[in-house]
Amino acid sequence: MATTDPRTTAHVHERDLTLDELLPPVTRRRPRIGLVSGGLGTYWPQFPGLLPQLKESAAYVAERLGQWDAEVTDAGFVSDAQEGAAAAEQLRRADCDLIVLFLTTYLTSSMVLPIAQRTHTPVLVVDLQPSERMDHASFDTGAWLAYCSQCSVPEVGNVFRRAGIPFRSVSGWLRQESAWRRIERWVRAAHVRAALRHGRHGLMGHVYPGMLDVQTDPTLVSATFGSHVEVLEFDDLRHRVQKVTEAETRERVELARRIFTVDESVVDEDFTWGATVSVALDRLVEDFGLDTLAYYHRGLDGELHERLGAGMILGASLLTARGVPAAGEYELRTSIAQLASSCVGAGGSFTEIQALNFEDGVVEMGHDGPAHLAVSARDPLLRGLGVYHGKRGWGVSVEFDVRQGPVTLLGLGQDADGSLSFVTSEGTVVPGPLLEIGNTTSRVDFGRDPGEWVDAWSATGVGHHWSLAVGTHGADFAAAASLLGIDHREV
Repeated sequence: MATTDPRTTAHVHERDLTLDELLPPVTRRRPRIGLVSGGLGTYWPQFPGLLPQLKESAAYVAERLGQWDAEVTDAGFVSDAQEGAAAAEQLRRADCDLIVLFLTTYLTSSMVLPIAQRTHTPVLVVDLQPSERMDHASFDTGAWLAYCSQCSVPEVGNVFRRAGIPFRSVSGWLRQESAWRRIERWVRAAHVRAALRHGRHGLMGHVYPGMLDVQTDPTLVSATFGSHVEVLEFDDLRHRVQKVTEAETRERVELARRIFTVDESVVDEDFTWGATVSVALDRLVEDFGLDTLAYYHRGLDGELHERLGAGMILGASLLTARGVPAAGEYELRTSIAQLASSCVGAGGSFTEIQALNFEDGVVEMGHDGPAHLAVSARDPLLRGLGVYHGKRGWGVSVEFDVRQGPVTLLGLGQDADGSLSFVTSEGTVVPGPLLEIGNTTSRVDFGRDPGEWVDAWSATGVGHHWSLAVGTHGADFAAAASLLGIDHREV
């Protein structure tokens, strides 16, 4: 599946290597796409050449879907309500993340309603006529019927609405690439739904005191997405740190030197500690089967748990680059947003507002702590910090500026009734001065007064952290929200 995955162009010091080679990405569950094609069986004896033509189109649709990174279950071609019910049962057992309903000609809504009702799976209605237009001079009724699948679309939309089923559709012609790009968007959204339905989110430590916006009910996450939240303690990490060998630490230091520019401010002892914690983090993620990790520990006077929390940034950034997003400050909702960003091949780095530049019309964004290395405009830097602002502890931090070009913000908002939403905004990273304080930083132009943008963004209920993804993906996240059954809000 074509994406704008930043990993494909993200290089490190050794210019013949990429992040994929140094940090092999994790293997994530592929989405399951169901396919069922159909038309009204009454036509087959009336127009004998029609069904073979329609089945040929259905085979082309199956072939195109099979080219993307998904498991496709083809329930075949249905011609009446009984066959539609049988297809529904087959797709119910397949436990799909998305069902593509290909209308090849007119069919009755009774043939397809059971598919949506019994599978409890989001449905995308697709009608693709054979070519751009009919040849009116030569067409008879049978040839026309291959072009009238659109006739069913309003009927299906009406019945779905009356049944309380969300309706989605893509209309076009069979080899129209713009139509296939719209279909592909829904497949990308199915990647997000699959990851969140089966995701295991680590939540380690405790909430940052006083930050009411980041507090998230783990049961709500499970109820909304189907995910599992694994509650962890820093002792789970401490236990694994104590088992890391000196050889493993040296190997991790060497790996970090191949990926990062190491600033002279980095203290060797802190670098070694961060590498040791990184090895232990990998084991923690593997042992608990985690897809994301959100963490925070306040600590006191340099005690061990404080040192663990302060030593997380290197390892958490390496995990994020591999496709296991990590977020500080106990930000479960943001780690989920980062996972969704990763699923559409767009990175996804932990971000908040840093300042506004009214002269240049930009919002300056970034964050301390873990970052997605693949969105960096240059070799990421390891900087030594004697103080983590707002947090206790010290150590190595990751610093880089986000590469210029289009970006999409994705945050998870929450309303008074507890419901979650996807909140997005598209902008452009532009050049200009940036802070050098051990943070990821970017200057984003949203095409409007930065103060007005902040007001509109803050009114969505998004909270003060989100995922920054490279590329233009607002439509992808809107589609994902539709499949997940949550609101989408765009600024």
